[in-house]
Amino acid sequence: MNILLPYLPERSQKPRSQGLTMMMDKGLSLRETENFIESSGAFTDLAKLAFGTAVFAGNVPEKIALYKQANIKAYFGGTLFEAFIIRGMFDEFRRFVDQMGVEVVEVSDGSMKIEHAEKLEYIRQLARQVTVVSEVGSKVSGVVLSNQEWVQSMQTELQAGSWKVIAEARESGTIGIYHSDGSADKELISALMQGVGSEKIIWEAPVKSQQAMFIQQLGAEVNLGNVAPTEVIALESLRLGLRGDTFFNFLPKELHAKKQL
Repeated sequence: MNILLPYLPERSQKPRSQGLTMMMDKGLSLRETENFIESSGAFTDLAKLAFGTAVFAGNVPEKIALYKQANIKAYFGGTLFEAFIIRGMFDEFRRFVDQMGVEVVEVSDGSMKIEHAEKLEYIRQLARQVTVVSEVGSKVSGVVLSNQEWVQSMQTELQAGSWKVIAEARESGTIGIYHSDGSADKELISALMQGVGSEKIIWEAPVKSQQAMFIQQLGAEVNLGNVAPTEVIALESLRLGLRGDTFFNFLPKELHAKKQL
């Protein structure tokens, strides 16, 4: 902190298990990665190398090393995992993970259908090699899970060895735990909080209104993901009540009388 300002919420220090910020890296250059780490590295816990970009993007091992030096866990987006699986190349995926030096992998079934028992077995095997985060929810708008199916999927994936489970929203924030207009599916989110526990979930929240909603409901230490590199500092401002959307969330009640109507 540059100055000690009263009534800021307490934020855990890295390496964190709560209050995680997962940034989506959709193709940062090495120089951009260095600049990002300088400005936002202290507030970032996970860097997802999005989609299947690790197959063809340049300097991937070098970027992973930069993130690791900054105590940021880099990992491949779940679409890459699925791209290997649909081709029958699970063993090759495991070797690729080792080759690239990542310590976290994402297991998902958002683009293709994977029987859940099979997905659980992938989680079990990978959890013996690296830290696993698994994603629940489809990227296809026509595929709808019941609230109970969401809860059961997350529970069993955690039991199989996932460190955290990701609630799908895509980078647009218009699917999964959100409606097509970006508004929250409050019944689903409530069911997940009660049946799984928010501390085990990384909520994908690429849009400011979605980030603010979770912070207002669950506090500064909520886990949020799919955050753009340019939005990490802005998100930390929301977490600390230093932005209009959460300005009064952490102030004592006697100061609320000054709230503008």
